[in-house]
Amino acid sequence: MNLCANSTFSCSVAEFMETFSSFEDDMKKFASDFKVGVVNDNEVIIMLNVTDFEAMQTFMSSPEITQWNEENNSVDILYSLERMD
Repeated sequence: MNLCANSTFSCSVAEFMETFSSFEDDMKKFASDFKVGVVNDNEVIIMLNVTDFEAMQTFMSSPEITQWNEENNSVDILYSLERMD
């Protein structure tokens, strides 16, 4: 299923991208594809095709992600997407 995540945070987008990149291998376990678009220095839009929601939930609730979210005031709003032909 395709998801769109609107992510805001208090760190810079460069810091976010560095952290995001460090977790790419983990994300490949639950998403077949993902792309990040920069909105501004404290906001990105992430498009991803989730293939394993349980694995995504486990990843998102891991101590590393939870700590990063708390330290950077990160808030994610998720939307499910359907392709229109």
